[in-house]
Amino acid sequence: MTREDAFITLPDGERIARLGQGTWEMGERAERRAAEIDALRAGIELGMTLIDTAEMYGDGATETLLGQALAGLREQVFLVSKVYPHNASRRAIVASCEASLKRLKTDRLDLYLLHWRGGVPLAETVEGFEALRRDGKIRHWGVSNLDVDDLDELVEAGGDECAANQILYNVARRGPEFDLLPWMRARRMPAMAYSPIDHMRLPKRSVLDEIARERALSPVQIALAWVLAQPDVCAIPKAGNVEHVRANRRAVEVVLSEQELAAIDGEFKPPRRKVSLEML
Repeated sequence: MTREDAFITLPDGERIARLGQGTWEMGERAERRAAEIDALRAGIELGMTLIDTAEMYGDGATETLLGQALAGLREQVFLVSKVYPHNASRRAIVASCEASLKRLKTDRLDLYLLHWRGGVPLAETVEGFEALRRDGKIRHWGVSNLDVDDLDELVEAGGDECAANQILYNVARRGPEFDLLPWMRARRMPAMAYSPIDHMRLPKRSVLDEIARERALSPVQIALAWVLAQPDVCAIPKAGNVEHVRANRRAVEVVLSEQELAAIDGEFKPPRRKVSLEML
């Protein structure tokens, strides 16, 4: 992967790191706190400057941990958080965003996402996002866990400025390739792959192991390298310690050959029909 390949581009032309850091389940256990903070800070030093969190994670505890980890490093980071669907109304979204900002100890989010589709009309959520952007509390907004039908409705509701869609996507869950990813690429909307190694549930014996043995790497690193090889896709794996962060970072340097990619397709087959978007 070249230096240019280490980034993806948002619709407005801004570039963000292709490999970032997730924070799901961080900040929930006191005995892990120091290691998690060290991991996040090490990732930033290694160029994994895209960091994702959500108000849902640990009922705000994860954002609080991240706010501590970002002390002195905030300007180096593209910071993402997500709002609960039931907080995505025109008025509630402002309060949710302000609470996240307070926990994160920052004055703005670089990207604010609707965590998943809820009962609030999308047009109202878009109005809330745009108001936050006008007030300088967010720089971009986007969505998470929205499929093609939802995105069509979002556009009809005035959501042309949607900057990204965060989705469950990995070598074992390739459904988005049939229609969702093509829809997004046609509109220059990148995908942010969460659980890019399927929450550590990849098969224990697969072609990933064979490729990993030949390259003296781990199957997890090969699976992550596969996600990073997909056009207009970034990945946000979680790592709870510095060693794990460094292992993830190595995946950026892995360039899978055509033969390796074909072998992966042979076992983890791309979809031939519409598959409803999965979510965790």
